[in-house]
Amino acid sequence: MRDSPPMVSDPFSDILSLTQARSLVTGGFTAGARWSVRFHPSGRAKFFGVVRGSCWLCMEGREPVHLGEGDVFLTSAERPYAMSSDPDVLPVDSKVAFAGQDGVMKALGEGEECLVIGGHVELDPARGNILRDVLPPLIHVRADMPEATATRWLLGQLVAERQNDPPGAAFASAQLAQLMLVQVLRVHLATGGPLDTGLLRAINDARIAPALRLMHAEPGRAWQLPELAKATAMSRTTFAEYFKTVAGMPPLAYLAQWRMRLAERSLRDENTPISRIAQSLGYGTESAFSHAFKRITGMAPGQYRKTPNSSY
Repeated sequence: MRDSPPMVSDPFSDILSLTQARSLVTGGFTAGARWSVRFHPSGRAKFFGVVRGSCWLCMEGREPVHLGEGDVFLTSAERPYAMSSDPDVLPVDSKVAFAGQDGVMKALGEGEECLVIGGHVELDPARGNILRDVLPPLIHVRADMPEATATRWLLGQLVAERQNDPPGAAFASAQLAQLMLVQVLRVHLATGGPLDTGLLRAINDARIAPALRLMHAEPGRAWQLPELAKATAMSRTTFAEYFKTVAGMPPLAYLAQWRMRLAERSLRDENTPISRIAQSLGYGTESAFSHAFKRITGMAPGQYRKTPNSSY
């Protein structure tokens, strides 16, 4: 009997799922005349969409960025940033600017020439660093980019849901915000220029994509270098060297790291016995799994399960 073909997977979706990435629209503001508001790092990635008008984004250590109507940006930088009518306007702290305004939409300056909606990205406390650590300080999706068709549509739909408040608006807004996050990241992968060695570059590399899909689909399988190389139509040596250049580690080391990420989720979110987790991830004995887990994470599986919000 012939072996069934290997399953395939989508590593990008796997990572979003594992980190429990969730985008939420939390409010916004209108502004007119001369205005500037400074926001402080919150420990979470934030995103804003310019629904009407235009403004400037000024972030410490970067040149000012002009934001036009329909533009969307995502920032994960741990540094203050300001949005304004002009970079020369002295900013007011957001807590002061919006003090006493209890509504979802705030008001700045005089008039409503500019309308901005915003929100943040929530990530799992224990595993969110998988994505958080590889995000650039700023992703700017301009409305005039060919790849921005989806973000412009999503921005319009988000505004319509909030303004019209039809039945199911809250649920629909949550789904639209989630799609906005995915699309912003897709545009970054497609247009962000050369990516640093690591996770984002690996999942965006067409040459090693077949091997990544195989490892993500069946992480418990005893993958060997020759069959992974064959899937990419490269020789074993070329594949191993190229994979390390792109991902920052050899293929089987990446597989081991991914297995431990999955193990972390099972240990934290489930009551599955450690022996069964070991078996599902391709380890013949609980002892072999425990040794690998401790080598990569720095603690034993049982200790990790008892330690709240552990990460490495």
